Amino acid sequence: MENENDILKWLNRDTSDEELTRLKETKDFTTLDKIAHYSTQIETPKVDVEKALADLKLKTKNTTKKGKVVSLNFKKFYKYAASIVVLLTTSYFLLFNNDANFKSQFAQTKSFNLPDNSEVILNANSEITYSKKDWKNSRNLTLEGEAFFKVQKGKKFTVNTQIGAVTVLGTQFNVKERTNYFEVKTYEGLVSVAYKDTLVKLPKGTIFKVINGVIDTNNTFDISEKSWLQKESNFKSTALRFVLQEIENQFDYTIETKNIDLDILYSGGFTHSDINVALKSITIPLQLSYKIDGKKITIYTYDQ
Repeated sequence: MENENDILKWLNRDTSDEELTRLKETKDFTTLDKIAHYSTQIETPKVDVEKALADLKLKTKNTTKKGKVVSLNFKKFYKYAASIVVLLTTSYFLLFNNDANFKSQFAQTKSFNLPDNSEVILNANSEITYSKKDWKNSRNLTLEGEAFFKVQKGKKFTVNTQIGAVTVLGTQFNVKERTNYFEVKTYEGLVSVAYKDTLVKLPKGTIFKVINGVIDTNNTFDISEKSWLQKESNFKSTALRFVLQEIENQFDYTIETKNIDLDILYSGGFTHSDINVALKSITIPLQLSYKIDGKKITIYTYDQ
């Protein structure tokens, strides 16, 4: 078969300059070169190409009429080789990708257990990522959004966010990280919070909050108060902009405001079961109105 030996040697990186020059003059060299290039991008056991080719030729002969010799169709060989590259690439990501990822959508919560059997409940529009491979040696994860943790006792357990990091050994706590907002509540045990150069120890019933880069001096909360775990959001002296963000997360609506001070402080809460009840819980105390058009909410003052 023309150039077959040259191809086999070249795929195994065992070709002379003369053989390489002869192979490059063939019309199919460009295709072969692409296959070889992509196959080098992943770490896989070296394939015995000559054996694979021999097995393929034997299979081709066995499926033809007895006594008839069928030559190998190199166009089909290229397709087989390309398929092998795709298969190996897929296998690489399935076998060697060690990151675990859990994500909740708008208006959705998600519960799951970590490898050490610690329990996690993700609030709406939130995400957690951690390394499965390193978990036994380092209980370390990354959070975007909000989650409640019930941590099994053991080695140090760390929740990393873009704003700050939370470290415990075994306890129950809630971490919330949204745009320009960071909050940690301790429900049981002792929690360590690192924010820039500040390190705070939070015992049961205490809260650490950072809003727009400023640490909030309010440092206690009522652990018996309902939370998003009971499908209710509660706020204490919180800027309206963050309350409306939570409405968007829990109900999957887009909110627009007209001539409203979004920094006005709100204390209260809203249910996650009814969008109209939730909006009334916020707008009535602040003397505001709202209207719903499809998935869009507009909030405005009474006189507009």
